[in-house]
Amino acid sequence: MNILVIGASRGLGLEFVAQYRDEGAAVTATARNDVGLARLHALGATALRLDVTDAASAAALSAQIAGQSFDMLIVNAGVYGPRTQGLETPAQAEFDAVMHTNVLGPMRLLPQLAAALAPGARLAVLSSRMGAMAGRSSNAGWLYRASKAALNSVLTDTALALKGRAICVALHPGWVRTDMGGDGAELEPARSVADMRRTLASLTPEQHGAFLNHDGKPLPW
Repeated sequence: MNILVIGASRGLGLEFVAQYRDEGAAVTATARNDVGLARLHALGATALRLDVTDAASAAALSAQIAGQSFDMLIVNAGVYGPRTQGLETPAQAEFDAVMHTNVLGPMRLLPQLAAALAPGARLAVLSSRMGAMAGRSSNAGWLYRASKAALNSVLTDTALALKGRAICVALHPGWVRTDMGGDGAELEPARSVADMRRTLASLTPEQHGAFLNHDGKPLPW
């Protein structure tokens, strides 16, 4: 199996690389800096430098993966932004950083990555239940919520474009003990990623375009 992980310098992205490499899969993964690239090299992955917020860097990715065909594409790059607890207006720089990473980044990459997908490939964007409109009971982190709601829209349009070529889903990894999730989160990264890998491996065509929990259960939009 040939796998591409976008945004793998730490956290869930790095855990995806570690688990797939443990299974012997060929993994190509991206990181923004030398530290992240070194971590990927240490796991035996092919490490590519990529900053999804930089237009030139994103445009160069297609040349870096030319000739490859991926069975799995995981778009993980993301940031949380300001940890607001109500209707606190974000600064322009905060808004730009979150939206450029979580939304514009995938919109820059997915069109060029579509051509590198093997027939029947699985494509996943790491979203969040915080982006769901239904059942929302908190407005904490409303900039992050807005970005993940927008990412869900990007996934839906990608699924329409790739119907019959790849199975595309948005995944909620759960509340995970990463730098973003914090020490009080419910899940260890290894458990979250193991669940998501099982979910991706068991996807059926009927789940194309779905929003799924890490354990495969459907989530409301």
